[in-house]
Amino acid sequence: MNESRLQQLFSFLQEDPNDPFTLYAIATEYRHADKEKAMTYYEKLLAEHERYVGTYYHAAKLYQELGQNEKAEHIYKKGMLISRQEGNLHAFSELQQAYNKMMGLDYEDD
Repeated sequence: MNESRLQQLFSFLQEDPNDPFTLYAIATEYRHADKEKAMTYYEKLLAEHERYVGTYYHAAKLYQELGQNEKAEHIYKKGMLISRQEGNLHAFSELQQAYNKMMGLDYEDD
């Protein structure tokens, strides 16, 4: 975790508390060092910026890592829905692949 980058991100957040990219960047900084804190920011994004497609993959993956597969499944499904509505087929494909893998529907290795 890069403390100086985190400080800079918090100053950006203070300037614009509703910027989804800054919230996403903060969650990403915390991702490996403090999973619970990262989840707090991902959950804020999911609640307040549901159209910010980039959140879904990382939030669902983190739920998986925390052993909360039902939440992960819900987040993957919602992310697929939102990304399709937004016309973001790349994000949709990534979400679908991760969802299929989590659900044991990944047939690529067969």
